Amino acid sequence: MRVLFALALGLAAMAGTEAFSAPATFARSSSSLSMAKSSTDVARADFLKQVGGMIAASALATQPAFADETVALPSGVSYTITKSGDGPIPDVGELCAIRFKAFVGDTKIDDIFDTPEPYYTRVGSGGMLKGVEEVIPKMRVGDRWVLTIPGKLAFGPKGRPASAGKPRIPGDATVVFDVEM
Repeated sequence: MRVLFALALGLAAMAGTEAFSAPATFARSSSSLSMAKSSTDVARADFLKQVGGMIAASALATQPAFADETVALPSGVSYTITKSGDGPIPDVGELCAIRFKAFVGDTKIDDIFDTPEPYYTRVGSGGMLKGVEEVIPKMRVGDRWVLTIPGKLAFGPKGRPASAGKPRIPGDATVVFDVEM
C-alpha cells in the first residue's frame, strides 16, 4: 500500500496541474491571435491539489500496520503495533470484538484476555474511553496494539472510584491498553 501511495504521489508531481487543465482560450486582438488563460484554470488547479491531498490522506489512513511501529496521534494518544493483522478495517457503526487488558502504572484495571468471550462494541459509539475510541477505527481484524492514553482521554481529572472487583483510578492517570481486534 505504501508503494501504491508513493507511486500516486510521484505521478501527480510529474504530471503537475497543467496536464489536467482545460486548454487556453484564443482571443483575437487586432489581426494577431493571442492565448489567454481563463480564471477557471486557477480554480481547477486548486481543486486538483485538494483532490490529490485527499487521495494521499485516504491511502495513508487505510495502509496496513507494521509490527513494532510506534505512532503518536495529535491528541496525545500513542500506540505501538505488536502484531499486524490482514483482516478488514471495521466501519463506524459495525460491531467488533476486541480483547484487551488495561493498566494504570503496575495496577491491572481490567483484563478481557482471561474471559471466554471477547468484549463487543460498536465502532465509534462512544462506549469506551475516548482514547480507545480514537484508535479502534484504525485497526484491522487481527491487529494487536499497545495504546498509551493520556489522562484527559481516559478517565479525566475525576478518575474512577473503586467498585466491586475494580480498583480506584486516580485523576488524570495515563492508561496503557493492550488491545487485540
